[in-house]
Amino acid sequence: MKPCPACGRALPEINRYCTQCGAGVASGTGRETAPTSPGSAREQLNIQILYGMVTVLIVSLLMPPWETPPSQPAAFLGFHFILAPPQPDAIVSRLLLTIELTTTAIAGLYLSFLFRSR
Repeated sequence: MKPCPACGRALPEINRYCTQCGAGVASGTGRETAPTSPGSAREQLNIQILYGMVTVLIVSLLMPPWETPPSQPAAFLGFHFILAPPQPDAIVSRLLLTIELTTTAIAGLYLSFLFRSR
């Protein structure tokens, strides 16, 4: 066991960081890393892109992809408002809606990480 240089808590030899305060712990060489403060150089996701992603997800739910009913040959009928289907017996394509929502969420999270503030 070795003590944490910042808070003094006993830590196993394998730990590189203190589980109590998060300070870096020396790896047995006699060097100790400086404790990190909670607000120093933290990266945050781009919140505007996340808000945009949520907006696009809501619009995607309100304007789902429609397809022909099961009794007719399969055909994509387009994106229409959820209360105004293109045909009276048209149904929402669950597969296309799942693909649309998943792609939007992954793209939004990726872009918010890519353009994160440092």
